[in-house]
Amino acid sequence: MFGSLDISTSGMIAQRVRLTASSANIAGANVIEDQWGNYAPFLRREVVLAAGDPSASSADGRGLGVHVREVYHNDKALRARYDPSSRHADENGYVMGPDISSMAEQVDAMEASRAYEANVAAAEVTKAMLAQALRLIA
Repeated sequence: MFGSLDISTSGMIAQRVRLTASSANIAGANVIEDQWGNYAPFLRREVVLAAGDPSASSADGRGLGVHVREVYHNDKALRARYDPSSRHADENGYVMGPDISSMAEQVDAMEASRAYEANVAAAEVTKAMLAQALRLIA
């Protein structure tokens, strides 16, 4: 039964990372400069999940659950925008900026939020079953 709590916890952690990445992507959707004013377009964060939980305390637990294998910056997620007034524009007036769809990011965030809620519900059910089992034993 404690394994089920570990599975739910690993799922909640993974979904929190996904939600954080989506939030960062929405916030950086129009950013093309770093803090010093240099051309550095925001790169979309993408989260890769994998089966298993390497942080689990038991060998059996490491095969269960989910973990964040990688959060990487997608350097190919750029698109050209016409903005000849920008100091970063090329000779044709185009600036490469983040190719981030706020709507797609909001859908990803909503999916991560629902998955988080499902893991919370599973943990609550597990907790209730453990409490009932302890009542039966006592």
